[in-house]
Amino acid sequence: MKKIEAVIKPFKMDDVREALSEIGITGMTVSEVKGFGRQKGHTELYRGAEYMVDFLPKVKLEIVVTSDQVDRCVNAIIDTAQTGKIGDGKIFITDVERVIRIRTGEEDEAAI
Repeated sequence: MKKIEAVIKPFKMDDVREALSEIGITGMTVSEVKGFGRQKGHTELYRGAEYMVDFLPKVKLEIVVTSDQVDRCVNAIIDTAQTGKIGDGKIFITDVERVIRIRTGEEDEAAI
């Protein structure tokens, strides 16, 4: 099993969710996060004063899938989240040792 974490632009979340749903991914965790990479930040004007916005709003998507679903998920995320501009985000893939569904006690792939 693998955990896919994707940090994407907020306005792309609905498109990504739909694309993942079309390939059979039914469960995910979504968090509103802030951060920056090469995109850095930008300046904004507030009450006549200019200030630097260092951390930009992003959405973090977390999905645990079987190993054979990873490539389809990653391709769906890339195809729908990519704008071609700086700040499109990143995808991280890590191993998952064990999953337990709290309600039933099911484990691993049965718990996904």
